[in-house]
Amino acid sequence: MADDDAKPDADTVQVLRDLANRLRIHSIRATCASRSGHPTSCCSAAEIMSVLFFHTMRYKQTDPEHPDNDRFILSKGHAAPILYAAWAEVGDVSESDLLNLRKSHCDLEGHPTPRLSFVDVATGSLGQGLGAACGMAYTGKYFDKASYRVFCLMGDGESSEGSVWEALAFASHYNLDNLVAVFDVNRLGQSGVAPLEHCTDIYQNRCEAFGWNTYLVDGHDVEALCQAFAQAAQVKNKPTAIVAKTFKGRGIPNVEDAENWHGKPMPKERADAIIKLIESQIQTNKNLIPKPPVEDSPQINIKNIKMTCLPDYKVGDKIATRKAYGLAVAKLGHANKRVIVLDGDTKNSTFSEIFKKEHPERFIECFIAEQNMVSVALGCATRGRTIAFVSTFAAFLTRAFDQIRMGAISQANINLTGSHCGISIGEDGPSQMALEDLAMFRSIPNCTVFYPSDAISTEHAVYLAANTKGMCFIRTSRPETAVIYTPQENFEIGQAKVIRHSVNDKVTVIGAGVTLHEALAAADHLSQQGISIRVIDLFTIKPLDVATIVSNAKATGGQIITVEDHYREGGIGEAVCAAVSREPDILVHQLAVSGVPRSGKPSELLDMFGISARHITEAVKYTLMN
Repeated sequence: MADDDAKPDADTVQVLRDLANRLRIHSIRATCASRSGHPTSCCSAAEIMSVLFFHTMRYKQTDPEHPDNDRFILSKGHAAPILYAAWAEVGDVSESDLLNLRKSHCDLEGHPTPRLSFVDVATGSLGQGLGAACGMAYTGKYFDKASYRVFCLMGDGESSEGSVWEALAFASHYNLDNLVAVFDVNRLGQSGVAPLEHCTDIYQNRCEAFGWNTYLVDGHDVEALCQAFAQAAQVKNKPTAIVAKTFKGRGIPNVEDAENWHGKPMPKERADAIIKLIESQIQTNKNLIPKPPVEDSPQINIKNIKMTCLPDYKVGDKIATRKAYGLAVAKLGHANKRVIVLDGDTKNSTFSEIFKKEHPERFIECFIAEQNMVSVALGCATRGRTIAFVSTFAAFLTRAFDQIRMGAISQANINLTGSHCGISIGEDGPSQMALEDLAMFRSIPNCTVFYPSDAISTEHAVYLAANTKGMCFIRTSRPETAVIYTPQENFEIGQAKVIRHSVNDKVTVIGAGVTLHEALAAADHLSQQGISIRVIDLFTIKPLDVATIVSNAKATGGQIITVEDHYREGGIGEAVCAAVSREPDILVHQLAVSGVPRSGKPSELLDMFGISARHITEAVKYTLMN
């Protein structure tokens, strides 16, 4: 390491101190102008930010998104004004913009989002930044094999979140020596003191117990910070935690280290005096130019991925869509070297193990920590470095709902596959049965929801997801079901398939996944009794093919029956009801799972909970009688 990294000269030290105070002033001014925000949380981190942005980190000032830049994540997202202040000093944000903080016409929001070029992932729902930083660091070390480093600034309050400790375990397990986590231990949370207050030795012991190289520093001493960051760069095979003892509201008389100032701007009448006092400590008006990055990350292309050949199934083959998913991502991995798969210790059930076998260096085992797994995927996908597929039981993605919604705010391009949906998994019982997942993913903005019904449509879902902007969810099933499409069949997002129809159809039945096969069985049974029904496979639940639903309903007397292996609330039936709500003469009869299910054979449970071929047949007859 260059000696000036660890021990900067006296001039540099003074400029770093002055920059820290300039960052404080910007933060106080901006929050004053918006009459909201968190200036005290900014003030505790001022020296950390000054050292990182003007001494330690290597990046191109004029190109914040450059792939070789060091990465920075502000996990304590409420301290956004000081991040904006740093970029104002770098030259990417104007001082007039800082005064428009939190206004609807300004991209400097209350918490950082990727509307800004220098923000990779949205933060502010606390405890998530470190998981995303792990994904960036893993990508840098193992996929890009590049020199860039990743820095994550966290609050002590957010360190109560379990996802922080999931991330600490992950980073240590994978020897992420290009990752530095900084704990801004300023003693105070939102409504009172943080549980460990200023006991920095306990933070140190915990980080070391998790396998991290750890330094205790005075977080307001720029020389000590420079030295700690320089030492971290020399450590091999371990991530580094810097536990910085700081004071909330540092530099503000009667506010520093005082309770009840969280999220409160300085009163206008006091702000000028506070700013004058901080200005009186500034001795230079110099700026420091960040060092340029080492440019050694590979050039990549993740656009327009083409599958190498048509799906290799024939009509009538029996295969579970969860297995077809595993085969499809493995195949996609041969089409593009940037496809990666993450799993949460379910790879032999989600069949992502097929990908692991064929592309072991691009498989990330995240163990049973679904929240962290989603955050890691977000980090891996930033700056377009990878195409990430996450797989686990769909039921377990519900515990990562917050990470998923933050992924949507992050404008992330990640693909989540949830297997073992619905009661059709059978004997494992209700704890493993996803019956809420469609409702969850339908509520996520810009999320495409695939629900393939056979192996061919599953392969198409994987291929389309890889090429689709935004978040995608693919819902896969456990039972083996028949292949109903030919390999030549073409699938598109938002396009349903009418797979059974005649001019005499009396009712339109809409299914997906296992219920589509139940609907086909019901159609066979009814046709023997001279009753003809139309059957639609939705393929994507969001966006929904409204035109196909409406035109077919009108052709069958305005009668629709939906049948789904999901709860009624937020599922396929409600999606269809919303789609036809402006059509005066269409009626929708919904078959869905109600109540808490139980263990049993899949066929027994489909019947017991009202979504089997028998129930569809009865619903058709009931509809025709009435």
